[in-house]
Amino acid sequence: MIDYSKILSRTVQDIRPSGIRKFFDIAATMDDVISLGVGEPDFQTPWSVRKAGITSLEKGKTKYTSNSGLEELRREISNYIDRKCDVKYKPLSEILIAAIRALVAYRDEVIIPQPSYVCYEPITELCGGVPVIIETLAENDFKVTPEQLKNAISDKTKALILPYPCNPTGAIMEREDLEALAQILRDTNILVISDEIYSELTFGEKPHVSIASIEGMRERTILINGFSKTFSMTGWRLGFACGPKEIISQVTKIHQFAIMCAPTTAQYAAIEALRGCDEAVADMKAEYNRRRRLIVDGFNKAGLTCREPKGAFYAFPCIKSTGLTSEEFCEKLLEAKHVAVVPGTAFGKGGEGFVRASYCYSTEHIIEALKRIDEFVKEL
Repeated sequence: MIDYSKILSRTVQDIRPSGIRKFFDIAATMDDVISLGVGEPDFQTPWSVRKAGITSLEKGKTKYTSNSGLEELRREISNYIDRKCDVKYKPLSEILIAAIRALVAYRDEVIIPQPSYVCYEPITELCGGVPVIIETLAENDFKVTPEQLKNAISDKTKALILPYPCNPTGAIMEREDLEALAQILRDTNILVISDEIYSELTFGEKPHVSIASIEGMRERTILINGFSKTFSMTGWRLGFACGPKEIISQVTKIHQFAIMCAPTTAQYAAIEALRGCDEAVADMKAEYNRRRRLIVDGFNKAGLTCREPKGAFYAFPCIKSTGLTSEEFCEKLLEAKHVAVVPGTAFGKGGEGFVRASYCYSTEHIIEALKRIDEFVKEL
């Protein structure tokens, strides 16, 4: 018999599976389950975008593109980032159509705020890096504070991941928050990996601000974004990175050997998304805003304190009043009421006492889920 534990990478074996996937798998075995667990828009990809993808296939545009992606798409991304984030990137040398997987070497430290998306910590470990966790707090609206950043920095710090608007908390960092962090980072060699995938989904009077637009930060920031959330293009699997050419040229090497290039059809579709979908994006955002108010109000009425999420499409209610852990709450809710939400601990230890509920579902779907959750809490 082969002992696979001696063959498989110890690093991979030590990484825990996604805490989100567990509840998907359980829910799949049950009937009448209402899920608030998936961060996937319920909207169709806008028709003009789908049509652009279809047209590219009909015209036989099915070959490899440049490792960096279509030049036409990179020019549109450059215009888009300039328009939305007030940061200028050169399309031919500072933009890569890709997802960044590795910028750290063995034992380099990467500062990661949590609760945050599940991939940052394991990707750091797969690269041989050391995650340094900042536990953001509800009383600070789950923002990274200057004091926390100062305390986390060491002479081994290579990068700071800045995931705002944040999945799962819905937190955002406003300009004054970013300027306070920039003041600490400007005189260091620390890179900022700014994951801005939810940048268009910022609610309230103040627009999204990229840390790359703060004085002195462009040259030390890698801006990550994509098409999944803003344009409801999750299955198209397309993202991009913007940064100084000295960094992007090196990241492109990784892309060359790991992926070659992003899907050609998706790239042609993305060009149309950037050029012609402002109205569709505004309509989707308005609907998310209505659902956001509905779900926050529903959790609070059920006795589960829920702060107002100011970005992304997740609510992060506190369930401490029930006396259950996050895992227990989710398991019992799923068993008793057939409603799936995700335990806060899936996003880091600091998520204990919270659950994540996505509101990228229909109003009817959310209302029924909230009704069942209210019944569950009362029965407790």
